[in-house]
Amino acid sequence: MRIYICGDSTAASYTQELAPLTGWGQVLGEYLPGVEIMNHAMAGRSTKSFLSEGRFQKVEEEIREGDLMLIQFSHNDGSDLVWRHTDPWGSFMNHLFIFVDSARLYGAVPVLLTPICVRSYQDHVLQESLGEYPEAVRVAARIRQVPLIDVYAKSREMLTEMGEEESLKLYMQLDPGVWPGYPDGQKDNTHTQLRGARAYAGLVADGLKGLKLI
Repeated sequence: MRIYICGDSTAASYTQELAPLTGWGQVLGEYLPGVEIMNHAMAGRSTKSFLSEGRFQKVEEEIREGDLMLIQFSHNDGSDLVWRHTDPWGSFMNHLFIFVDSARLYGAVPVLLTPICVRSYQDHVLQESLGEYPEAVRVAARIRQVPLIDVYAKSREMLTEMGEEESLKLYMQLDPGVWPGYPDGQKDNTHTQLRGARAYAGLVADGLKGLKLI
C-alpha cells in the first residue's frame, strides 16, 4: 500500500539544514511499517495554489487503485494573498471535492484531515485557531461521505492536556545559538519540530487504524 499526502508545511518533509523543523508526513512511516509514504505536501500551499501550480497533477499521474490519499489544508487558505486565499464555505470546499473525486476516479481512497491547531494561548488558555476551515473540512467529509481524521480536535486535546509550557517542546520554539539554521532562535507556534511531528503523525496513524484503512 502507498499513502499519498497532499497538504501544506505542517505535513511537508524538510532537509537536515532546516532541522529541527519536521512535518508530520515526514515521519508518518515510522508508525506504519511496510507502507510507502509519498509525501507531496509543500510549504506555503493552500488548496488553491496546490492545484494551480500543478502539484496535484503529479499525484494523479502516480496514484493507483488501493492507495490512500490524505488531504490536509487550511493554514494557507486563509491567507490574504489572492493566489492562495479561499473561502471556507465556497472555493475551499470545492477544492477539497476535487481532491476527493479525483482520488476515487483513480480507485484510491481519499481521507480528509482537519489541520493541526496553532499553539495559541491567552491567559494560559488554548485558543481556537484557523477560523471556520476545520469545520468546513468536517462538513465536506459528510457531504462526500469521506473518512475523516479530526486532527484539529485531537491536537487541541493533546495541547490542553500537556499545558502551555510543556507544549512548547512540540513546536518550533527554539533558543538562540542552539540550531545552526536558526542562530537567532525561533518563536513559531504553527510548525513542529521532531517531537511534535511524531506526536501528530501518531494521531494520523491511529486515525487510519481506527478507520480500518490500514
